[in-house]
Amino acid sequence: MRDWSHLAGARVIRLNASLHANDYEFSLYEQYGLKPVFCEPYTPDEIIPYVEDCDALFAVSVNLPTRVIESLKRCKVISRLGTGTDKIDVALATQMGIVVTNVPYFCVEEQADHTMMLMLALERQLPLIMNAVRDGNWNEVKHAAGSTGRTRRMSSLTMGLVGFGNSARETAMRAKGFGMRVLATRRNKNASTALADAIGVEMVELDTLLRESDYVSLHLPLGKETYHLIDEAAIRKMKPSACLINTSRGAIVDEMALARLLQERVIAGAGIDTFEHIDIFGEEKVPDHPFVELDNVILTPHIAAMSVQAKQDVGRGGIENVVSILSGHWCHPDNIVNRGVVPRAPLAEYDPALFTKPQYAEHRVA
Repeated sequence: MRDWSHLAGARVIRLNASLHANDYEFSLYEQYGLKPVFCEPYTPDEIIPYVEDCDALFAVSVNLPTRVIESLKRCKVISRLGTGTDKIDVALATQMGIVVTNVPYFCVEEQADHTMMLMLALERQLPLIMNAVRDGNWNEVKHAAGSTGRTRRMSSLTMGLVGFGNSARETAMRAKGFGMRVLATRRNKNASTALADAIGVEMVELDTLLRESDYVSLHLPLGKETYHLIDEAAIRKMKPSACLINTSRGAIVDEMALARLLQERVIAGAGIDTFEHIDIFGEEKVPDHPFVELDNVILTPHIAAMSVQAKQDVGRGGIENVVSILSGHWCHPDNIVNRGVVPRAPLAEYDPALFTKPQYAEHRVA
């Protein structure tokens, strides 16, 4: 049994206490002798007193802007318990020698499953059908589904994937299982197409994907290049019968433009799991947002990542990132967000032998 006593004195903070740690996560803290302080500050002024003297910082979904990063006097690692790091000033953390980590294989399959669920629910008109049954009007909805041409055979449809990372590839495999044609686009036009070819995915330009897809699904991070990538002009390139699915980041889409165009039936529908203007991590209340008034949009509260297995993956991956770095080793190289960082304290190579079970043993990460 490895001795983890050197971690006992580490000051570790876990923000987002309301996004509960489960028993598995607590068991890992106990296993490694970590005693994180759980807290729920929201603004920079509230966060700074908790984190300014920490050695390691866990973040689920919280803004860590410049002021917060500047206050980290001794922090060695920020461990994002998830994938996206758009809420963290990674550039400043890098300048300060703070290693920023994430869990890139987290919820890859779950995001693909959720994408397919939204697509099927939209295509089979699930909300309309459920309401028809509740209202006793099922003959009317049967006629609408079968006679008007709104519900189509899945194998006759084309799915377009904007981005071709892990979750997009998992989605592509599921869509191919339904017999769909699958298109994809990505920023790096010179990347190998070997994986796309093996799955049967056609790599195309974004404009072609928007014009030819029946379902456009987003699978890319939020950054300066992707902010409002799907704006009014992009949406107007889609078919009138097409739908948009977003399980990535809300601000990749111009939500107000999308809501207006959905109301005008410029496109047929949308399935939205992530939002720019609805704070699903804040106070629970009826959202003041035009999406809520539309009958051709399906909304889910940022739950595409959720499953028992995904929760275990992100807990183990995020905690082992911290354990590695506080033990004087790099974490797995795929988990380092700012790979050019010069750490505050020298780090030895990643050592998978630190852990009983290698992190990547059971994940399909390309």
